Parts: sequence; C-alpha cells; structure tokens
Amino acid sequence: MAADVYERVMDLARRRGFVWPTSEPYGAVAGFIDYGPLGAMMKRRIEETWRSFYVVREGFYEIECPTIGQEAIYVASGHVKGFSDKMVQCPHCSEYLRADHVVEGGGRCANAATLDEAALCRELQGLACPACGDIFGPVEVFGFSLMFQTSIGPGSQRTGYLRPETAQGIFTDFSRLLRFYRDKLPFGATQIGKSYRNEISPRQGMIRLREFTQAEAEIFVHPLKKAHPNFARYADYRMPLLAYPQQQAEAPAVEMSMAEAVSSGTVANEYVAYYLALTHEFLCRVGVSPGRLRFRQHLPDERAHYACDCWDAECFSGRFGWVETVGIADRTDYDLRAHAAHSGDAFTVFIQYPEPIRRSETRVVPRMGALGPRFRGQAKAVADAIAATDPTVAADSAGFTIEIDGAPLEIGPDLYDVREVEVEVQGEEVMPHVIEPSYGIDRILYAVLEHSYDEEPVEDGTRTVLRLAPPIAPIQVAVFPLMNRDGLGEVAVSIGDELKAAGVMAEYDDSGAIGRRYRRQDEIGTPFAVTVDYDTLEDGTVTLRDRDSMHQVRIPRASLAETCRMLCAGQAYFAELE
Repeated sequence: MAADVYERVMDLARRRGFVWPTSEPYGAVAGFIDYGPLGAMMKRRIEETWRSFYVVREGFYEIECPTIGQEAIYVASGHVKGFSDKMVQCPHCSEYLRADHVVEGGGRCANAATLDEAALCRELQGLACPACGDIFGPVEVFGFSLMFQTSIGPGSQRTGYLRPETAQGIFTDFSRLLRFYRDKLPFGATQIGKSYRNEISPRQGMIRLREFTQAEAEIFVHPLKKAHPNFARYADYRMPLLAYPQQQAEAPAVEMSMAEAVSSGTVANEYVAYYLALTHEFLCRVGVSPGRLRFRQHLPDERAHYACDCWDAECFSGRFGWVETVGIADRTDYDLRAHAAHSGDAFTVFIQYPEPIRRSETRVVPRMGALGPRFRGQAKAVADAIAATDPTVAADSAGFTIEIDGAPLEIGPDLYDVREVEVEVQGEEVMPHVIEPSYGIDRILYAVLEHSYDEEPVEDGTRTVLRLAPPIAPIQVAVFPLMNRDGLGEVAVSIGDELKAAGVMAEYDDSGAIGRRYRRQDEIGTPFAVTVDYDTLEDGTVTLRDRDSMHQVRIPRASLAETCRMLCAGQAYFAELE
C-alpha cells in the first residue's frame, strides 16, 4: 500500500469532501485547492490546536494583518530583490520547471537548492525532462520571482504584493506590540492566515501550493538572554535530532533530551530547543506519526546567512519522501534591523538597568554663549542638532554640517567642544532577536491524512479507516438509530442535539444498514458512534462504539454527552470505559 498511498488518500479526500480541485468546471489550476466540508472542519481543528499551544498556553496574542502589503515592506524584507527560485524551460516541450527539483529528482544532488545557476545547468544537461521525457541538453537556468504583484488603487499608482509569509505584518507592528506588552522582553505575537507564492511548477498536490495557510509565531527576545524562562517544561523531553554533522556523515538521527541538545551545542540555545520540543509535541498531538517525523538541522551552506540556527520538522510521505512542514529558526535581529534601516523607525526596546550607572562618554557640547547671539530663536534647535552629532564627525577641525528645518547649516569649530563628560545612564536601547516557529498548515493536514490512513481485513472485506485523533476529527460522534421506526429515530435526533450542546460535533445518519453506516464513518475518521436500539427505550442506555478497536460498551444516556466530550477532548479514553 505504501507505493500508492497518495492516490488512495487523495481519492478518499475527494470522494468524502476533504479536498477538491478548485474551479473545477473551468479546469483546475495547479497550486490551488478547495477544502470541502470535512477538510475545512479538520483544518480549523488543527488551527485551534495550534492556538491552544501558542496563544492559550504560551500567552502570545494573535493579530491579523492584510494579505496585501505595499512594496516598501517587501523591499525592506529582501523579498522584492531576492525571493526567487531557479527556473529552466525544457527546449523540447517548452514546460517551465524548477531546476533544483529536477536535479534532485534525477538523483544528481540531494541538496540542489544550494547550487548556483551554472552548476545547475551542468547537472541538467544529461537529465530527462519530467514533463516530456526528452534529455535537456544545453539549457539556461534563471531566477523567477515568487511574488504575486498587484496594484493598489486606480491607475496602478502604488505597487503591492500578496504576502509571501505572515511574518512581515508582525514585524511592521513591532512598536505597537511592544507597547501592548508594556515595553518588556520577551514577548511574542502570532498570526494564522493565507500566504501566496507563485510557484513555478507545483506538481505535488497539497504539498506545494500557490495559496496556503501559515501559522507563525514571532518571539522577540533579548539578544544576550536566550535562556527560556520555562525551559524546565521541555528540558527532559527526548526526541531524535538529525544535526548537520550526522547528515554530513550520512549517520542516523540521535535521540537526546533538549537539555543535552543545548549543553552539547547541537541546538544553539534554549529558545530554539524549547520550540523544537513544543513542535514535536504539537505534531504528535494532531496525529503525525512519531515514527515518520524527524527534525533536521539546516546545513551550513543551506542556512540563511542571518540565521543563528535553523531546523525543519519533516514528515515522511510514501510519495514525496521527507517533506518540510515546520521551520524553527533563530533569525537574530535581521528583520528588525532591515525594517529600521528602510523605515527610519527605531525597532528597539529600552532596557532599564536595575540601578543607574555613571560612565564617561565623548560628547559634542554646544557653546551656548556663541549660539545665542548668532541664531537667536533657533539657538535651541541648533544646539540640539549639534549635541546629537557623532563625536567622530565633530572631531574634524573644519567643522560639520547639520540640518535645520530642512536646510543645511554649516557649524564651525568655534560653536562646540568635543570632550569627555560623565553621564548617568538609566538603561540602553536593545534591538531584539527573533525566534520564529513557522507552520505550514496544509502540509500538516496532508501528513495527518496520510499517516492516519489504514486498510485492514474484516469479515466482510476490507475496512478503510482514518485513525484521526479525536480532537481534530471533523465529525467526532455519529448517532445512528438501529432502525428508523418505533421512535428510535426521534430519540437518536435528540441525543445528537444533546451532544452538540456539549460542544461535540455530532452527525445523525439513518441511511442503509448499520454496518455500512459504521464503515462510512470509519472512512472519514469519526472516532465514536452511538447506536440507539430497543434497549434504549427500555433502560435508557445506548451503545458507544470505538472506531479503532471496534469495541462497544453500553452506557447510560444521561452520562453520554459528558463522556463523549471528555473522549473527544483527550481527557478520557475508551479503554477506561471497558
């Protein structure tokens, strides 16, 4: 089954309303999907589980920014200049392809994204085009911008872009977030929403989309204080880590605790280690198989130049191999520094010392006795500008130039002194570093579907089942009348209403034989089923069935709603009822 599990999963997803081709009557476009009724519900449940970790437990409030941003944002972030992939056009069929993916698929290089255009051209020459099968021969590789460009307002007066990530909105809101968090580090903000990348040739279904959902947290920390305040929560948490030395030696991942990972230098600091462990816990919670999950450290030539450390959570797919679903990075102060340079805002935090300190500093001191008679009403403005001048500039015996009301003003050496002064310092301005866990919700959802998909032999054939975790299953409890007569249907409907009132997503189904109804619900991952029969009318009990074991127990109707609520929240387990 492993070889064609992708086809089976996607066939189920299309038939049962998880994922559909978008704009199907007009011809589906690669890189876009529609979530059907069950897929949309499951996706929301994964997002809510993510919020339970980052917003509820970690206390990082969520914001929501526009999906279109003005050009200046993406000039500052570097996306306009450098956010591109290397593309090649097949000389035979004219298909556009991503060059590094072709090289990797041809087995020439495991990490072709690190190769430059010339190296990719050499590697491509002897490979076959995935679209038509002909050998490429001499080709040209060139950059293709992944940004969707648009115009803001009439007449194309202002250029905008669909955001390629949700992070930039958090960065541009930094000053307001800082005030919201009472000017104290560390603090964080989260955002879940759509991002857009104009992929060259998306051929991997839900794995590579042009419109996708990201869930990102940006955690702002003191650059010299990267000991996580709650690190004890995950210090003993053990998980396999595939660090770059193991990759270079082609050795397997090494299981270690987060405390060992930090102390050995495998992980850069406690913040990165903390979110590695949190991500592992989250992915296992939503249904990723621990045996098909690994955390891979970026190789030195793969890691972004500004990152201190970067890891990918990768889920294994029978079709696509190891697929990145989450990136956890220490981005240092790169983003804030870039926005500060382009916008003119400070993007810093004032850190007050416990006690003021006195120190000697070189300052430019204006001579007020000379400034007053010469500049009169402007004397104070001139003095402030002089005092703000860099002492190394003012040390020039020829003087320097300042700007007053937009006009340049020459300041001669007779108007100031450069000298050492003793000052009392209350604190310092610090530009925070950013820790970023970035989750691809669509890829996580696909990984959960594939990892939960199962087929098993039963007496009457093969049972197809999605073993979805109860908290993320789109339908949590199915309610069946044994037969739709003698009042059984009415009782089943009222039980469904009771379950919904308890916050449990319940579905009533009276169509077909009871065994067929069980199979339908097993196939879409419904964890539990309630059957109303004639005993229910006699003694007020119902049959509760567990999807995975297919075991059944009878419980009183009076306790059913609370029991199901606890089962679906992971606060109780079916085996305890048996």
